[in-house]
Amino acid sequence: ASESVENFLKAVYALPETTERVSTNALADHLRVKAPSVTDMARRMEGAGLIHYRKYHGVRLTEQGERMALTVIRRHRLIELYLVQELGYELHEVHAEAERLEHAVSDRFISALDRKLGTPDIDPHGDPIPSPDGYVAQPSSIPLTELTLNREARISRLLTSSPEMLQHMVDREFRLGDMVSVVARDPFHGPLTIWLNSRQEIIGYTVAACIHVDAAG
Repeated sequence: ASESVENFLKAVYALPETTERVSTNALADHLRVKAPSVTDMARRMEGAGLIHYRKYHGVRLTEQGERMALTVIRRHRLIELYLVQELGYELHEVHAEAERLEHAVSDRFISALDRKLGTPDIDPHGDPIPSPDGYVAQPSSIPLTELTLNREARISRLLTSSPEMLQHMVDREFRLGDMVSVVARDPFHGPLTIWLNSRQEIIGYTVAACIHVDAAG
């Protein structure tokens, strides 16, 4: 599959939240292309058996399309982990690098990478790595904005691909596995007062919403 096809499938997999179909406008915004280009691509990919497309109703993946999307996501997340663990990349640097490499590497390379890393379950952001047969664990984490006050929980995901946001989190010393609790939460999406690494911090709502925790501790 071409890079544009792989990116399209990955976007269709990632974008659904409230419905199973993704609008062409949402895909155009995500892929940073014009809506007519998305419609043209959708028609061609439907012909290839990768998506179901209905005019004015958006698109959804077929089984074949979902398998291809998960293959690309698996490549991306394994590459990110390798860049951090073996090559010394900073967390905020890996997404863009993996976006370029995920389309160029072979299945054999990814299998070797998986063995080299010890068949890991999560990438450096805490996102689950799909298995070779397409199984994806469903995390039970919740955003820090929803954590019960004064309840300690473990940071399990940093759910953003924004380099600026990730750098901010790293600078504030948010790390996977660290324990955190929310002391106070201002209303109307206001800032949160938290305990992290034995010190009190104040963080913005937008940042807190991207930090997911295992509520079970």
